[in-house]
Amino acid sequence: MDKQLDKVRHSASHILAAAIKKLYPKAQLGIGPATEEGFYYDFDNINVTEQDLKKIEEEMQGIIANNPKFKKKCTTKKEAEKILNGERYKLELLKDLKEKPSFYTVDNFTDLCKGPHLSSAGGIEAFKLLRIAGAYWKGDSKNKMLTRIYGTAFKSKKELADYLETIRQAELRNHLKLGKELGLFSFHKESPGVPFFHQKGTIIYNEILQFLREEYKKEDYQEVITPLIYDKSLWETSGHWEHFKEDMFILKVDNREFALKPMNCPSHCLIYKNSLRSYKELPLRIADFAPLHRNELKGVLAGLTRIRKFSQDDAHIFLTEDQIESEISKLIDFTNYVYKKIFNFEYTANLSTRPEKYMGDIKLWNKAEKILKKVLKNKKIKFNIKKGEGAFYGPKIDFDFKDSLGRLHQLTTIQLDFQLPKRFNLTYEGEDGRKHAPVMIHRAILGAIERFMGILIEQYSGHFPLWLSPVQAVIVTVNDDCKKFAKEIEAKMKENKIRVELDDRPESIGKKIRDAENQKINIIITIGEKEVKNKTLAVRQEGKVKFGISPERFIEETAGKIKERC
Repeated sequence: MDKQLDKVRHSASHILAAAIKKLYPKAQLGIGPATEEGFYYDFDNINVTEQDLKKIEEEMQGIIANNPKFKKKCTTKKEAEKILNGERYKLELLKDLKEKPSFYTVDNFTDLCKGPHLSSAGGIEAFKLLRIAGAYWKGDSKNKMLTRIYGTAFKSKKELADYLETIRQAELRNHLKLGKELGLFSFHKESPGVPFFHQKGTIIYNEILQFLREEYKKEDYQEVITPLIYDKSLWETSGHWEHFKEDMFILKVDNREFALKPMNCPSHCLIYKNSLRSYKELPLRIADFAPLHRNELKGVLAGLTRIRKFSQDDAHIFLTEDQIESEISKLIDFTNYVYKKIFNFEYTANLSTRPEKYMGDIKLWNKAEKILKKVLKNKKIKFNIKKGEGAFYGPKIDFDFKDSLGRLHQLTTIQLDFQLPKRFNLTYEGEDGRKHAPVMIHRAILGAIERFMGILIEQYSGHFPLWLSPVQAVIVTVNDDCKKFAKEIEAKMKENKIRVELDDRPESIGKKIRDAENQKINIIITIGEKEVKNKTLAVRQEGKVKFGISPERFIEETAGKIKERC
């Protein structure tokens, strides 16, 4: 983050706390850092709602108008305890503090903080409080839920205005809002954190899977179906019981511990191990759309983007060491095709390296990281290093994709794993007639299909590309005399696998067109007396209407566009 912007936002969080202490003197202070999108501050013993944000903002503006200075003071822990008398959360932070305590004072408000801050509050020229949420103290669900007030701040009013417009657009595009309006999916308390896909949402879901299956055939993937529940011994072998147990749904079966699978890799290792393998079979590409379950905390569930049950376009590739560079290069090409040609996203690449808690031999980790770096350089792809953010079993290449509002989403991941094949004692017979351990690539191009759908809904604002739309065309009739011809067109379109609906309700043509536009249907075909007489169509696409269109030619061209996923 821009260092000056960081100071602006950190200073704004302190002004927020100062205002809260004036308005709600009994409030207890938590933490108030700057973030990538703004700032927040956590409070206890406070009862505020979204309606109170304006009042808090006004109090903040009053403090800023007086332009008080931020003054720093370093103290001993003993002196700090006196300053923080009664602030239980700050005292807890002080107890864990290893360095010498420091405080910042502004407008008679003093806070435990290492800084940095602006020289004075007048430097905060553009800020806005955004929303209120709950947040567990220290992010631990065992601790008390505090009140978190989110805000943002920028160096200029124009930057703030641009950001607020982006937020407004994001609200209009919100996939939960559009999902309900377009009848795509719903959520219910009877199964928290799991979407119910309705007919239209299911069509989109299946179209995505069909697209992937067609691409898999070109790349010689073998699709499999695997169980959802496994004895804990499998997870102990894979390392998930040690490294991932808290995120798994665990249950008792036949007096033994089992778990719903959070990922497919161990089950694919079992499939690989089921037969004797030769180097001639490699690379062996195994794909799986099996449902996965992860025990996400209730507080982090977020629409389709953070759920408990989902499916990935998940695949595991077993190969020899000398095939790694070629295979990863192909996967990067696949990623380019999917996102640039089909979905029109831009991306940045990241190389995530060995985490603090890792599994296996450090020499293999270094080797794997070196290979991934080499492939990225050979492909002339600029990339960032994400130090320590690899999976526990291996380093990975991640792609962050930028949507139409400039937001980043981490979707594609390509993970290189020397560890799991060894843990499962996987082997293949090499050209030399000896047994060797294969290398394993974990890869997902779209990631979780549900999450990807949520991102797509917002990317397109519900206006899906023709091939992906649940209803690709609607035929609207001017009056009952047009029904017969309209039904003939409907039948011909369905014969050509175009998803079409007939709207012959006794409503005005204007209302029918507005309803179709609100449902974001790609093609609106109007049939009136002129169209019946001339055996032509009036076709509205992207707000433009063309008259006298030949039905045969139109249907042929539309079916072709759908097939080509234009």
